[in-house]
Amino acid sequence: MSAQTPSHQHLVRNVAIALAAALLLLWTVFPFFWILLTSLKGPGDMLSVPPKFVFSPTLDNYAALVMGEQRGQYSSTRPDFPLFFLNSIIISVGAVALSIVAGIPAAYALARFDFPLKSGLAFVLMSFRFVPFIAFVIPLYLLYQRLGLYNTHAGLIFAYQLITLPFTIWMLRSFFQEIPLEIQEAAKIDGCSWLGVLTKVILPLSMPGISVTVILGFIFCWNAFNYPLMLAGRQTFPVTVGAIQFISYEQVLWGQMAAATIVAALPQLVLSLMVQKYIVRGLTMGAVK
Repeated sequence: MSAQTPSHQHLVRNVAIALAAALLLLWTVFPFFWILLTSLKGPGDMLSVPPKFVFSPTLDNYAALVMGEQRGQYSSTRPDFPLFFLNSIIISVGAVALSIVAGIPAAYALARFDFPLKSGLAFVLMSFRFVPFIAFVIPLYLLYQRLGLYNTHAGLIFAYQLITLPFTIWMLRSFFQEIPLEIQEAAKIDGCSWLGVLTKVILPLSMPGISVTVILGFIFCWNAFNYPLMLAGRQTFPVTVGAIQFISYEQVLWGQMAAATIVAALPQLVLSLMVQKYIVRGLTMGAVK
């Protein structure tokens, strides 16, 4: 039996890689595809056994998110999802803005200044990403009850700093370190203070890195579940916690929950597609402009 030729081996390898990539794509995309199908099904199609892939689609589940659902002659569900969506926007934008304002000077100091315990401070900041949320949420819950921050947007924005601020500092620190020190020294020779160097030189050169940090920080905040579950009430629930409000002791509104999941995922998807080039440039940043 003759040995396989190099071209045949190359073809087999390419086919194997393509099949593996297709299986991985299917594994990743199928849950989202199934949620989308569920959001377009009526109650009869949703609970059918075996599951239906061919059915008459309906937008009733999406309409119920805005207008509520009539359950009887005198009762209907409350259309709270628009409020949950607005809460997510307020909290996520506020948390990312605060982390950027606080994180840029901190990241610049860790990247360019020498001071005692610099490495220890950087490690402490990073360690906040590793600590289980329960270590923070109980003290925060007790503190917020005393300070009146429980069930407030401000309270959640401050709590989300445990998610976004360490990430922001470490990301921006690495981007600032990629900028050659000679550029900073040249700006100082021209008479710039450290603040002038930061605002006129470092920040413009780091815009791709700042953009990707903002985008990823927004996604982390938008997807946060544990902190709002413990520190928010119905008036300040974001979409992640609001989606499970369709589970009641009477029934589980699978269609509305699936529709809420799709709507909640759209802002992240649209934002990522709109600024995709900045994400690629930010994650591969390292070249000198």
